[in-house]
Amino acid sequence: MRVSHSAQAAKVEFDDPNLLADGGLAQVMGLAEKIDLAGLVDERVRIKDAPNSGGANAGAKVLTIIAGMICGADSFDDLARLRHGAMGKVFTGGRAVSTCGTFLRSFTHGHVKQLHALLRIVLVALVTGARDLLPDADVIAFVDVDSMHRQVYGYQKQGAVNGRLKGQKTLHPLIATISTPLSRPVLAAIRMRKGNAADVRGAKSFVEQTLATARALGCTGALVLRGDAKFFTADICAAARRAKALVSLTTGANPAVTSAIAAYDAAGGTWTPIHYPNAFVDEETGDLISDAEVAQMPFTAFTGKRKSLRAEGRLIVRRVRRKNPQSTKPAAGEGEQQELFQLFRHHAVFVTGDFEMLQAEAHHRQHAIHEQVNAEAKAGALAHLPSGSFQANAAWATLWAIAHNLTRTAGVLAGGAHTRATAATIRAHLINVPTRIASRARKLTFHMPDDWPWREDLRDLRAAITRWQPRIT
Repeated sequence: MRVSHSAQAAKVEFDDPNLLADGGLAQVMGLAEKIDLAGLVDERVRIKDAPNSGGANAGAKVLTIIAGMICGADSFDDLARLRHGAMGKVFTGGRAVSTCGTFLRSFTHGHVKQLHALLRIVLVALVTGARDLLPDADVIAFVDVDSMHRQVYGYQKQGAVNGRLKGQKTLHPLIATISTPLSRPVLAAIRMRKGNAADVRGAKSFVEQTLATARALGCTGALVLRGDAKFFTADICAAARRAKALVSLTTGANPAVTSAIAAYDAAGGTWTPIHYPNAFVDEETGDLISDAEVAQMPFTAFTGKRKSLRAEGRLIVRRVRRKNPQSTKPAAGEGEQQELFQLFRHHAVFVTGDFEMLQAEAHHRQHAIHEQVNAEAKAGALAHLPSGSFQANAAWATLWAIAHNLTRTAGVLAGGAHTRATAATIRAHLINVPTRIASRARKLTFHMPDDWPWREDLRDLRAAITRWQPRIT
């Protein structure tokens, strides 16, 4: 593709008051109005006696920030894209960038907790109105918990310290998602933490809250909590058991697991060869794995804890032959058992429930879907945590979660490939659509590009929002 006119033969003017860069935003914000998001904010988020009346008109300010995030904003300055062209004709009640910054800096820890409750209420309303957001949730659903480090800059950033990433100041949020085998994840909870917070810090209450949210969303069937080794703790397993949820947690390498694997192999246990049609990345080496062997064995976790914290289940162990057995020191033992851990790398997962071995192993591998959420966060509003205030950044992250769920719901309502598309794809196809506004007889007409490839999906989205009547609980 080549430019039809040279730079000298083309002229650029910023003079059309009837143009929009994000014509599809009206559809998504119409969805927000369907669930009365502004009213919910005014009801749930109450900031009193803030300097410069920063807490006033919370509903309008929250909707302004969320609208900017839906369009792709990742900083306060990016919210200025809501104040161009015909935006004033299509939307009312928007707030200035500086006003939104003052509003977020008015937040305390208690106000952030109010936003957490708002996130849960909004998600329940969205799932109630769009059942395809979590299809077959009454059969099986997965709760994925993970943390990530977001690098930040500046000496005044509260909570930013050198953590796991050497030489980088970070903040360290916890994120929980809910999904089914047929859906993409939705964000159920997010909690901001200091950069040097331990991975499992606050995870027990976080998991309890997320599992309760999953039940409120209609996940009445099998509910499986998935996570990495940092979440394999007695408290988290006990929290899942109290919520009548199953677990699928990586164990990491520890003496109890190593002994169980060695004992199973010494007893002549059977290893089932398995071929993966789609190779996956090994967590230890980064290599692509397409062939492995899998076995299962009974296992009681946390035997050193009091009886109420012990967990009965199975180890699902995947082993892969090492490329260079001499690269690893021999494990304690004799004869063949000494060579076992030299010849193979073992990846053990602690599971509860009665799923078949290969089915349980496949369920756990799909925990990698959470990495897509992390990638979308880093490519979206969490590319920056824009304020120097820790609580403002915590509020910003929670509002991103609400914006993400609205975007995901818009994709589901549009149907087709957008049902499982990434947030960036939904934004490019359905939201960032150049539009010219025409007004006649008090009605607006959105003139979008001719032959827009996703015009039918946009029509389906508009029709679905028009007839959608969610029940707010």
